[in-house]
Amino acid sequence: MRLYLMRHGIAIDRTDPACPPEADRFLTPRGVAKTEAAARGLRAIGVKPGVILTSPLLRAVQTAEIVCEVLGYPVKKLRQTEALKPEAKPAALFEEISTLKADEVLCVGHAPNLDLVIALGIGCHSTVTALKKAGSASLEIESFSPPRGSIVSIYVPRTLRLLAD
Repeated sequence: MRLYLMRHGIAIDRTDPACPPEADRFLTPRGVAKTEAAARGLRAIGVKPGVILTSPLLRAVQTAEIVCEVLGYPVKKLRQTEALKPEAKPAALFEEISTLKADEVLCVGHAPNLDLVIALGIGCHSTVTALKKAGSASLEIESFSPPRGSIVSIYVPRTLRLLAD
């Protein structure tokens, strides 16, 4: 299985007086624009997920909806999962995706969870990545129990945006 991991786009700063509770932090207009461009980069490299999963936190859901629109994936098929929350255990995501019948799965989530998912997926005991907002990585997963795979790509958002042009 090809597993794509994407960190949510730029959200309202926690220190902004208008910032809502953590679960309701939303993408800024700049975050929306940069996420759309990054999603076009994913389209340019041929990402065609059979399933898209997202954290239930608003900024991740908004990012996933943008990705759905750009990739032509039906938003109504978008699935929320607790396994992509920032504090979730990485093993929970591997357990969930092991049940999916898809060659490609795209997950939208948060730091530090996604970096821990990457580490677990390649058999490391500490993180080896630090995905930027609207950045993406892909792994080729060979086994789910225990998780075993290899990194195929890591894209900073700027590279995705350049690929889109």
